[in-house]
Amino acid sequence: MVIQRRINMEHASVFPAGAFLKGAVEPVTDFNAPRREDGSRPQQADKETGLLVWQVIVIDADEEASKKDSAVSVKFLGPHRPVPPENKSGMPWTPVEFVGLSALPYLDKSGPSPRLAWSFRAEGMEEPSGSGRGGAGNGSNTEAA
Repeated sequence: MVIQRRINMEHASVFPAGAFLKGAVEPVTDFNAPRREDGSRPQQADKETGLLVWQVIVIDADEEASKKDSAVSVKFLGPHRPVPPENKSGMPWTPVEFVGLSALPYLDKSGPSPRLAWSFRAEGMEEPSGSGRGGAGNGSNTEAA
């Protein structure tokens, strides 16, 4: 059996207590690219597909999540900024369910001792389905940038 670099995962397996967007979908800056004439840097493009990389900060509702793991970044690839579901919750954070979620393990050496960490990517996001605390989705939204 061969495991691909990225491991496909169900939303409910990663966020069993639910997930909430904190802030807007943002372009990922390419810090390896040369600066533009105005001093800014271009948006990062995926090395394999050439698609633009976008990200959101996600609050994991799992009360057992460590402080370091309670807010994670989820990235998207696409020519346009992904559109999050409408926030109908009355809370400052938008409940969300990720579609086509995958994870890539890596060694995080930023702390006093190395630890296993995960880089998350999704194909889309939608309003939680309500089929369980974490839900399971099957759609996505995008808009022109």
